[in-house]
Order: sequence, then structure tokens, then C-alpha cells
Amino acid sequence: MSDENPKNVLVRSSEWQSVRKSLLGQWKERPEWCCSQLRKYLGPISKTSKDKIKVVMNYLTGSGFRTGKIKHPCISSLRVALSMERKRRVSKKEW
Repeated sequence: MSDENPKNVLVRSSEWQSVRKSLLGQWKERPEWCCSQLRKYLGPISKTSKDKIKVVMNYLTGSGFRTGKIKHPCISSLRVALSMERKRRVSKKEW
């Protein structure tokens, strides 16, 4: 996270907390809806802040996703898109 936005401040933002709370208990029944909520929070990935990318990537690597308890093709697709964007920015020294 950037120095002016420490991780705990970003994670505690009301916008992120609202999204995170809306996803609780929804992944099993509505994974595509959950992915769409994350994409809506991010906006266009090529223009979103690196802090939002980091928060969502951190969320998507949490234990439920890491252990495979929560899985769906849309999750994999979103993670790939975020990873590619991060790599693109790193290569252009924008990260």
C-alpha cells in the first residue's frame, strides 16, 4: 500500500466494508453476482487505484479462496485480470 494509505486504513474504508459485508454468505449461491460486485467496486481495472487492486487481491487470496472452498471461474478470471494489470504497471514503473 502507498505510504499515505496504510493497509488498515484502506481495509477499513466504508466503501470497501460495504462491499465486503454484501459478499458475506453469498459466494456459494451467487458467485457471479459476488464477482460483479468486486468488479463494480474496482471500476475499469486499467484505471483503478493500485490500492483497490491490492485490497481485492488480498481478499481473493483469503483462506476460503486459497483452500478451494470458494471457487468459480469468475474468481479465477478476476484474479488473472488483476495480476495482469499489476504486471503491466510494474513493467511501466507505475506500481
